[in-house]
Amino acid sequence: MTLYSRVRPLAFTLPAETAHELGKRTLRAAQSTWPTRQALRAAYRYEHPALEVDLFGTRFPNPVGVAAGFDKNAEVTHALEALGFGFVEIGTVTPYPQAGNERPRLFRLREDEGMINRMGFNGHGMESVKERLEADGTPRIPLGVNVGKMNASNEREAVEDYRRVFVRLAPFADYVVVNVSCPNTPDEFDEASPEHLRTIFETLEAENEWDVPILVKIGPDEPEEAVLDLVDIVQEFGLDGIVATNTSTSREGLESPNREEWGGLSGKPIADRSTDVIRTIAAYTDGELPIVGVGGVDSAESAYAKIRAGASLVQLYTGFVYQGPTTAKRINRGLVALLERDGFDSIEAAVGADLE
Repeated sequence: MTLYSRVRPLAFTLPAETAHELGKRTLRAAQSTWPTRQALRAAYRYEHPALEVDLFGTRFPNPVGVAAGFDKNAEVTHALEALGFGFVEIGTVTPYPQAGNERPRLFRLREDEGMINRMGFNGHGMESVKERLEADGTPRIPLGVNVGKMNASNEREAVEDYRRVFVRLAPFADYVVVNVSCPNTPDEFDEASPEHLRTIFETLEAENEWDVPILVKIGPDEPEEAVLDLVDIVQEFGLDGIVATNTSTSREGLESPNREEWGGLSGKPIADRSTDVIRTIAAYTDGELPIVGVGGVDSAESAYAKIRAGASLVQLYTGFVYQGPTTAKRINRGLVALLERDGFDSIEAAVGADLE
């Protein structure tokens, strides 16, 4: 039994968002000094050459990252690196501070090992994030920046929102993700319409003097035809990849009393659907378009399923909440064992293996 398994029942008596804030405060304290960061690294980091992935012009020490939403404001990137993750994606970052939706807005689904959130792009805004990255520095691992719009923005203003955050934070990023698939923000217009996406991508490409890789995050609920239409646009503009998938509005098969809360569903209940979307995209693009797989990753087996379906990297958030600080180390060790079992000498060799 791990220490976290003993502490978790107590933490789970707190409202989910309160527990999350307490956890981040603890991580912030843990990363505040060099000795404490080194102690975390010694306890939690696991390194193996088979885990290294070269993607987006940078080296990822392992394929297991933290998804956007966990560290919206870049407060604990160094602690997450010390806990053994291979990369961190901050955000969603908006141009200005934003309160988001009213509390409660984050709910555990214990019986389903999932969560529902309707946070609504709450955050400190791009200037605060920029100042923190300048003061704290970026972590030793690749850093992704997930960019979004203000909730009150119309279609034209939204494009300017993406542009502002991109220009402000791209110099710190190893890649940038355009988030147009969040189910927790006002539905004033179709954010994923081809015309809107083309305008966003044209605008960001014109501003990309740093040549930062640009990805787009898609949801799991779109029909296959809509997913492939988006892939066509991504390829048309020569974007660098897709993050698949965001949270879901589906409630099929859930048992938890909180299943009726509105918002985006994450965790184990969406694992299979997310992997299906990854497989569809990878097959459609012959494995040529990099995919970051997210949705229900909580073990080496669930991560490996996404890798074999076509994901070069994977991310988690809900799995981290349920499994605790040993999550990355446990998954990475398990991935090495699975690679050895199947005769692969690297993660890169296993990407898309189930498509063959």
